[in-house]
Amino acid sequence: MDKFRKPLFIAAGFLALILGAIGAVLPLLPTTPFVILAAFFFSKGSHKIHRWLLKQKIFGSMLQSWETDRVIPIKAKLLSTTMMLTMVSYPLLFRPFSLWLKVLVIFIVFYALWYVWKHRSEPVDTMIEQSWKKLSGKTAMPDTHPRQTIIKQKNSYSADTQSLFG
Repeated sequence: MDKFRKPLFIAAGFLALILGAIGAVLPLLPTTPFVILAAFFFSKGSHKIHRWLLKQKIFGSMLQSWETDRVIPIKAKLLSTTMMLTMVSYPLLFRPFSLWLKVLVIFIVFYALWYVWKHRSEPVDTMIEQSWKKLSGKTAMPDTHPRQTIIKQKNSYSADTQSLFG
């Protein structure tokens, strides 16, 4: 069964990557979600192609940010928004299309914009640290990562437990 799944994931990854590349030129196909989808398919089908995609100059850092923190960088958001609105505005305003087609295009573009903008632009740790700086006026947080506090608490509990039970 695995023999059939891996080639399907690889083919789906290349299809998504091609659609993402076309989306860089055409306004109706958003590039970012297709590239993220391609990375997902490659991670299931071929680790070699997945690593290759993560090392790419154009998409690599964006994909690494997505995979580690579920973040779409602000530059990618601004670029995709600018490209979509620029490429769609002229045909919608100055070319004769039927109304239902214009409504469909507007719906697709707004859905793509919603998808891109609903995700964070920075990792949670960075956002927490910036909030801490604003609130306290200090340059660094006492524990920069919330998980470190939890781990310290667990370790102190286990040390207490060990001292009690010998």
